[in-house]
Amino acid sequence: MNPWFETVAEAQRRAKKRLPKSVYGALVAGSERGQTIEDNQRAFTELGFAPHVAGPIGDRDQSTTVLGQHLAMPVLISPTGVQAVHPDGEVAVARAAAARGIAMGLSSFASKPIEQVVAANPATFFQLYWCGSKDEILQRMRRAKAAGAVGLILTLDWSFSHGRDWGSPVIPEKLDPRTMLAFAPQVVARPRWLATYLRSGHLPDLTAPNMAVGSGPAPGFFGAYGEWMGTPPPDWSDVYWICQQWDGPVMLKGVVRVDDALRAVDAGVAAISVSNHGGNNLDGTPAAVRALPPIADAVGTQIEVVLDGGIRRGSDVVKAMALGARAVMIGRAYLWGLAANGQAGVENVLDILRGGIDSALLGLRRTRVIDVDRSDVVVHPEFERALGMPAAAAPADHPDRTVSTPG
Repeated sequence: MNPWFETVAEAQRRAKKRLPKSVYGALVAGSERGQTIEDNQRAFTELGFAPHVAGPIGDRDQSTTVLGQHLAMPVLISPTGVQAVHPDGEVAVARAAAARGIAMGLSSFASKPIEQVVAANPATFFQLYWCGSKDEILQRMRRAKAAGAVGLILTLDWSFSHGRDWGSPVIPEKLDPRTMLAFAPQVVARPRWLATYLRSGHLPDLTAPNMAVGSGPAPGFFGAYGEWMGTPPPDWSDVYWICQQWDGPVMLKGVVRVDDALRAVDAGVAAISVSNHGGNNLDGTPAAVRALPPIADAVGTQIEVVLDGGIRRGSDVVKAMALGARAVMIGRAYLWGLAANGQAGVENVLDILRGGIDSALLGLRRTRVIDVDRSDVVVHPEFERALGMPAAAAPADHPDRTVSTPG
């Protein structure tokens, strides 16, 4: 089979054929009935283009900046947890991102330590969850800073899903002999995936090395996950505290309401990611791109606004930027590429997006991607009708907007 693929959809098909059922199921994920995960992609079909048929056009420029980092194209790697799809995991993704001139987001629950990932791509943002005590959170931040992370992504938008209509993936806590025997049938059915790991000399790592505190051992994924779920959620003063402690640019990930975006500005973040955690959070939350325009209108001149959710092609990227995003983040798309062909597969996905962006710019007769605006898109009535979020009209002087600051 030709290792090259021409669409993200083909990368997904190859990933499904290559990965054991449980591993692939973890990538698809979603929550409850899957309403949000479906809407993340459907919303883009309710946006069209208004292309020009003539006009001067030269070389297209896809570059932008996010959190002070120059990007050769307006795409960022969104942080995702334990990547058992390939033995090189996040290091392969970081190398692919560096090869294409974009930044890497590394999850707290990643399978590779931040030191290895920064070595592969110096433009790495470390993603932080509010987990454990403030002292433990601070130690993880200091480690990321010492490793060379150039920005922080604070993720607050994930609540645990207790059921999926299509069934939840079975993820083992550890790979002991009993577990390996139980998973043997589905692993043997995917010999290429198994062979890749056998050649690497190790089995999937189910620990979370970036959740270690100090010189302590890396906790298991479920141990770290349990601590996170048991930690009382933060308030806006905690977001302010994070920004002060990091001493660098912070992106707040998971914003879908205007009033939250306004409070994020007050808390001192440099950017927000309009995101519903890829449909893995509260099902029924509208598509991220539906929530984007009112948020961009409210805070886009004060902080950077990034869109995360549902990106499958370059035209999706251009639509998001026309609605106010500075760049987009991708998650499942690059994981499918990683599963299909390792680092080269991730580069393949990024090349697909780059080509699609260039094609859209050519049709719109835009030389620079940062110049696209709402005159370039046609919005179907269903796009805004499906949003229906009263918070979009929240006034700037909302009484609950004040952020209490320590001291």
